[in-house]
Amino acid sequence: MSSVFVSWSGGKESSLACYRAKANGLTPSYLLNMTVEDGSRSRTHGLAREVLSLQAGAIGISLIQRKTSWKNYEDNFKKTVLELKEAGIEGGVFGDIDLEEHRRWVKRVCKEIGIRPYLPLWGKCQKKVIEDFINLGFQAVVVAVKIEFLGERWLGRKIDGKFVNEITTFENITPCGEAGEYHTLVTDGPIFKKRMRIVETKTHQRGEQRFLDISRCILEDKDYLGQL
Repeated sequence: MSSVFVSWSGGKESSLACYRAKANGLTPSYLLNMTVEDGSRSRTHGLAREVLSLQAGAIGISLIQRKTSWKNYEDNFKKTVLELKEAGIEGGVFGDIDLEEHRRWVKRVCKEIGIRPYLPLWGKCQKKVIEDFINLGFQAVVVAVKIEFLGERWLGRKIDGKFVNEITTFENITPCGEAGEYHTLVTDGPIFKKRMRIVETKTHQRGEQRFLDISRCILEDKDYLGQL
């Protein structure tokens, strides 16, 4: 089986892509996450380094985090993936669904590095993707919103059927938030060996986004083990 890394945000698409990759016979060996320059939080979802480390421990896959600015993102991403390639990685798994610009970037970068890109969610209906995510037993909460689209009341919302029914009533918001309307943290699911329980949070705003900062989170034993 090919050894791959997963381009990791901690959210629902990267988690579902990891699940699909394993189901298709790939071996996710690393979760690759890019952080802000001081390394304190993830570049896209604003998740604390410690929260992502705890999540990776719950899943049982090694987390690789690299500091970067947006300006140097591609160079630092390539450098890190080249290191993983030297360690035996043959491909990368990405959770993109329908943003063509992202797909082109993934294919170009992977070609330049000399690895194979896997996009198991590409071209799927967004509503079907989020419904599959829920039906497979994944659990997640909203940890970031663009304030022009969603208010603070959405922070901490569980991703469930009620969420899907409500989010799909908005004409200017995609069901999975592919345009960055909202971001999530996955806390449990079939790829998890332990579940995460969020204990303490606070909210704050950075630029045009409002975030749920998780100040305390713990791991708990599950009633069952994931099947993959």
